[in-house]
Amino acid sequence: MKVSVLWSGLVLLLAAVLLLSLAAGRYPVPIGHVAAILAAPVFDITPSWSPAEALVVRTVRLPRLLTAGLAGAGLALCGAVLQGIFRNPLVGPQTIGVSSGAALGGVVAIMLLGFGWPVAGGAFLGAVLALLAVLAIHDGRGLSAVLTLVLAGVVVSAFCGAMVSFATYVADPETKLPGLVFWLMGSFATATWPKLGLLALCSLPAGALMLAMRWRINILSLGDEEARSLGVHPARDRLILFGAICALVAAQVSVSGAIGWVGLVIPNLCRIAMGADHRRLLPASALLGASFLMLADTLARSVTAAEVPVGIVTALVGTPVFAWLLHRAAGGRQA
Repeated sequence: MKVSVLWSGLVLLLAAVLLLSLAAGRYPVPIGHVAAILAAPVFDITPSWSPAEALVVRTVRLPRLLTAGLAGAGLALCGAVLQGIFRNPLVGPQTIGVSSGAALGGVVAIMLLGFGWPVAGGAFLGAVLALLAVLAIHDGRGLSAVLTLVLAGVVVSAFCGAMVSFATYVADPETKLPGLVFWLMGSFATATWPKLGLLALCSLPAGALMLAMRWRINILSLGDEEARSLGVHPARDRLILFGAICALVAAQVSVSGAIGWVGLVIPNLCRIAMGADHRRLLPASALLGASFLMLADTLARSVTAAEVPVGIVTALVGTPVFAWLLHRAAGGRQA
């Protein structure tokens, strides 16, 4: 009963956040009008809304919120998968360097070709190269395989972060730097239906693959020896999951810039409520991650006259929650 109530709560929360977010903003729209506008293409409804309200809901806010929701679901999925693979609830998508590599690839594309579709290709290429660099550094000898992989990710992330800092230092302060800095902070301000299509094209297959392998993640979380004894190939399955994470994070970075904390905090909150079984944890993380990032984007565009980068909002929320998780984990070990 408890689990079914939690599932119902997550679905209702997602629907409520979507409706409230479509209604909220600098140009508020009544929730009743929002629901009618969304239902009008399916049902024969006499318009009670203005053309401006329909334009705001369908053309401006709906693609933006769907993009934010899909990105949040993907980042939370990546975090849950990584935490299961590493058997460490305090890691996120940045651990294996893919986020930093995608950001660096996007920055290089912006510097050379400007914003637009080249950013998607640059982010994906950067994510793939970062993943290949991590795997090249990692050889599985000496320390445990998981620990050396994490350390390799730290090295690659530090290098990519330094290169991003150098790129912002040399960027033209009049033409490139403002847009580059805002993009690095994360924002859905430029979300459109084509960008949503790009994100869905990469995210949906990658997310479906992770969900299909969630029972294998349960086995991988037991350790490599136990996984092999149960007929699972840890190295192969881990590589497949890393590839899916690479594609998903690269797609998110290409459409909205670097956004942190979602993949770290959301799976931990779901684990507290749902338990550590990844058959439940992964879909729950996707639902809550979508709700969280849509709500964060709504706050980012509503709290001030000038839009706040959504990466700042997620950091402001994520850091205290992460501190609480650390305190909770430390208390559990002492007990």
